[in-house]
Amino acid sequence: MGVVVAFEDKETGQGAGKASQARIEQLVELTRPDMERVNAMILSRTGSEVTMIPEVANHLISSGGKRLRPMLTLATAALSGYRGDGHVKLAAGVEFMHTATLLHDDVVDQSDMRRGKLAARMLWGNEASVLVGDFLLGQAFKMMVEVGSLRALDILSTAAAVIAEGEVLQLSVAKNTQTTEDEYLSVIRGKTAELFAAACEVGPVIANAPKADAAACRSYGLNLGIAFQLIDDALDYGGIANTLGKNTGDDFREGKITLPVVLSFRRGSETERAFWTRTLQDSDIRDGDLEEAQTIMKRHRALADTIERAEHYAKMAKDALGLFPASAMKQALNETVDFCVARAH
Repeated sequence: MGVVVAFEDKETGQGAGKASQARIEQLVELTRPDMERVNAMILSRTGSEVTMIPEVANHLISSGGKRLRPMLTLATAALSGYRGDGHVKLAAGVEFMHTATLLHDDVVDQSDMRRGKLAARMLWGNEASVLVGDFLLGQAFKMMVEVGSLRALDILSTAAAVIAEGEVLQLSVAKNTQTTEDEYLSVIRGKTAELFAAACEVGPVIANAPKADAAACRSYGLNLGIAFQLIDDALDYGGIANTLGKNTGDDFREGKITLPVVLSFRRGSETERAFWTRTLQDSDIRDGDLEEAQTIMKRHRALADTIERAEHYAKMAKDALGLFPASAMKQALNETVDFCVARAH
């Protein structure tokens, strides 16, 4: 998922990206020296004698995005007083894992766009996208092994398995309008929040910080990841295309069951439920259906309540950092939570 760089103000319709940008700028600045090293490592590890591998990988890697997940690895390592180089390789590995999941997701979802550009699958085909994703996963684990922390390797390899489980679970609920809120939250905990959690947990782990610190950072990442995904769910029905790096309504056209749909279906009339069954379950989408979906969601406060739930998880993320003393990095991590939620406003 792309991180927002611009969005509409609810009241004025003007871009409010600058306010949101300010909230993440401190994290960007504090991690900039290490991120330069991460970026250099990412470029060096995408090299291959097989020409198509760097072409496909760099198409997505160079297409934008804040690289939030690797920044979180660097930030939590610094928060825990880490002194060394292992966090750079782990951060690069986290970004490779994320990029691999994006390549795989676009194939599974048959997406045409990614971060405002044609998806790799549209240029090189599904097979190449899947296989280059596998190459990046292999490189990610290679870097993890090089760090020499068995615990960090365990955390990130477990995350890879949980992410795959989340993807399969999403397939099982795809187009199923009977999906419950709990079932949907299980999906996003696996496919989105788990990598946030692992990215944050490995920082204190390689710093040999107390278990309580590692658990706190994991809780921060998990709750931030859930909030992040819920905001994306709301933006897909209420944002603008360049906000998400995809077309507004892509989730609707792909028949994805997201929280705004779950809430709208539960609260709707029989006629409205029949609409969701026709469009999402039966894939019978007609002109004007997206606008009708947005109208139904507004009628039942589905978007507003999705954002409220995101704000709840955001507060939990901030609370998780409560045991750490005040510092510039702690402030930056708290402001990153605000940044992720502010995209919806």
